[in-house]
Amino acid sequence: MGLEKKTILGSLSVNENNTLGVQMDSVIEENGKELSRSNHRKVLTPGDDVSGEDAKVQAVAAAVWTTEVVAAYAAAQAAAAPAAEGE
Repeated sequence: MGLEKKTILGSLSVNENNTLGVQMDSVIEENGKELSRSNHRKVLTPGDDVSGEDAKVQAVAAAVWTTEVVAAYAAAQAAAAPAAEGE
């Protein structure tokens, strides 16, 4: 059987501002026994392209990121931008 490397969804959370917290785990196995596991975390914001993401991430994004949610997130980011520039 030999060595096998796979990437799996470790965890997925919907945050208060409707961003998605995604943890992907890289697992190395030998003959079905896990030898190593590491993870990578990222945050996806409403409106991001999720076509290359895990199917579960795509499904949650489709359910949570309604047109209204995406518009509200974009408006909040635009409103926060001038405040950040003026600091």
